[in-house]
Amino acid sequence: MVPTLYMFHASAPVRAVLITAKAIGLDLEEKEVHFKTGAHLRPNFLKLNPQHTVPTLVDDDDFAIWDSHAIMVYLISKYAKNDCLYPQDVKKRAIIDQRLHFESGVVFAVLKRISIHILIKGKQTLNGELKKSVKETYEFLETFLEGKLWVVGDYVSIADYSLVSSISSLNTIVPIDPEKWPKITAWLRRSEQLLEYEANNKGLKIFADTFRKKLTTT
Repeated sequence: MVPTLYMFHASAPVRAVLITAKAIGLDLEEKEVHFKTGAHLRPNFLKLNPQHTVPTLVDDDDFAIWDSHAIMVYLISKYAKNDCLYPQDVKKRAIIDQRLHFESGVVFAVLKRISIHILIKGKQTLNGELKKSVKETYEFLETFLEGKLWVVGDYVSIADYSLVSSISSLNTIVPIDPEKWPKITAWLRRSEQLLEYEANNKGLKIFADTFRKKLTTT
């Protein structure tokens, strides 16, 4: 029995989990959750995840866990052949954890605000405040990448997977200027060369197509 992932491909957090699973060679049973039909609010799903969010993972003995970062750590801890993506070293792990919190508290927070602005409120352009937030997000990440190939150093970690799913999404809305943010540009290109990055492509295209239909200009 393989773990079951409740998901929808356009979600950046879902894509982060898919990238992680592909990186460690883990098959997942994917179950699409259709939010438009209210599938996330049905009793059987609420029993698994009272917050009714995706991704949600169900493993042995109906063990259920949600939040992409928690799922990624769980999958690495249980299924990975080694700890290279989330090292046991306390200091290395602390930096990875910081980057994961940066993704959830800053990057994804901005992405969520933009999604509400465009998809729920029906706006066709980004306001100045949102543009400023995206710029600040890029500037933080550019600083984190100073002197590094990857977001925590010279090795790939789950922090890269988490951030690349969100940053690649933001990039489709507010393109990353290679002159202003050359380190992010180079990091994205390196990420795209990873075999596991393929797991980001399908959902990213769906995400980009959805927003391009809604936006007139950013």
